[in-house]
Amino acid sequence: MLHTKAPQLEEMIGEALQKAHHLGEPLFISIVEHIDDQDPYQFFEAGLDIDQHRSFWQSAENDLTMVGVGKASQLYAKSRQRFREVQSLWGELQEKAFVHDNYNQKGTGMVALGGFSFDPEKQEKTPWDNFSDSQMTIPAFLLTKVDGQSYLTINAMIFPEDHYQQIITQIKDHKHRLLHQGEWTHSLPFIDQLYEMVPEAWKRSVKQATEDIKAGLMEKVVLAREVRLTFKGDAHITSVLKALAQTQPNSYIFCYESEGSHFIGATPERLAKLDDRELVSTCLAGTIPRGLSEEEDQKLGEELLNDPKNRQEHQFVVEMIKEAVEACSRKVEVPDGPVLYPLRNLQHLYTPVKAVLDEGYTLLDVIAKLHPTPALGGLPQNVAVDYIRTHETLNRGWYAGPIGWFDAQDNGEFAVAIRSALIQKDEASLFAGCGVVEDSDPEAEYEETAVKLKPMMSVLGGSEWDM
Repeated sequence: MLHTKAPQLEEMIGEALQKAHHLGEPLFISIVEHIDDQDPYQFFEAGLDIDQHRSFWQSAENDLTMVGVGKASQLYAKSRQRFREVQSLWGELQEKAFVHDNYNQKGTGMVALGGFSFDPEKQEKTPWDNFSDSQMTIPAFLLTKVDGQSYLTINAMIFPEDHYQQIITQIKDHKHRLLHQGEWTHSLPFIDQLYEMVPEAWKRSVKQATEDIKAGLMEKVVLAREVRLTFKGDAHITSVLKALAQTQPNSYIFCYESEGSHFIGATPERLAKLDDRELVSTCLAGTIPRGLSEEEDQKLGEELLNDPKNRQEHQFVVEMIKEAVEACSRKVEVPDGPVLYPLRNLQHLYTPVKAVLDEGYTLLDVIAKLHPTPALGGLPQNVAVDYIRTHETLNRGWYAGPIGWFDAQDNGEFAVAIRSALIQKDEASLFAGCGVVEDSDPEAEYEETAVKLKPMMSVLGGSEWDM
């Protein structure tokens, strides 16, 4: 990767075009500008008229927001070693890139946003036909809001046969439209119909799983269920995103658009974050609702902290994450016990794991070791995933998979895609799961998934619907 001085866009494209002609192969360019403050939702909305590939990411700490429009390049993996293959493709792209970034802010320049499916060996693709098993996008335009400042990254793949003036005109036109978007109307969807997908059969599957666990087949398995909605008209995605951000603090707000389908959600669960070799992973397992009063809230929290089933489930995750992190890191720190992590509708058991990543490893190497954690798959990992593949009727797609971003400095962050929905025009599929152990009660697990569905239901017009 070659870092250039501070050229104008025209100069940079001209030089790249000359080199592409000389080498006979395409070159990637990336240029970062410091711009006036921009509203990320207006930027996302403006991108609708430019390209049906948009990305939205807001960190749980609300200290970083990135909005991508278009695709300058995409990274797909075809092998079983999908994380390693994506990392290799990323390295190849960087080798042929010309980057101008004077600001050195995280989330600017060459940044890839996207995700991975839960299980790449799942044969059924519906309703996830528009999402590949691994799909990381380097946006053509990336708005980054960090440290109170706004930055615009322009990325482009320059081909030898490209026409100089045509490239310049198109980039300037799209940039103007993105940065000068007018007001948009905020309107949340109205549900026409709601379908719970085979709830009684799902409860029977939980019962069967407890029997299989007692028989020694596995220690734990996470089973998910699906709720489908139809709306009175197409859902307005920007409005849903903004409502999620307003109602779900302490969560990662995300949306990935692919060919007009949108995977969107507000997840509290970090998988791993890497910042200057400092690695943080999160154990978030064990769930109970919030109380209606401070006294009830505290009582429920104490109940969760002292509940054997939830503590056991949480400890499974802690031990697995600790083992995975120790395999590629040093100075690993794990607290003696969990604390409560409160959200608007729920509270969870929470244990952070901190370490320093060893040289030679990348964030994607860590994700490969962690996914899926016992909180999303089960234990033993391979047995649980095989069990899910065989017994779960729904296709998880990207639900419960790793989603996030990484940059050219090997920094980045991935979360687990829970509390989410796949929205396709006037239809949506919502997903929620629960950890099943030998003493799990099917009705209690069903009620737990109903609570987990509430954050997405509330912004999709479902607050009046009982499940």
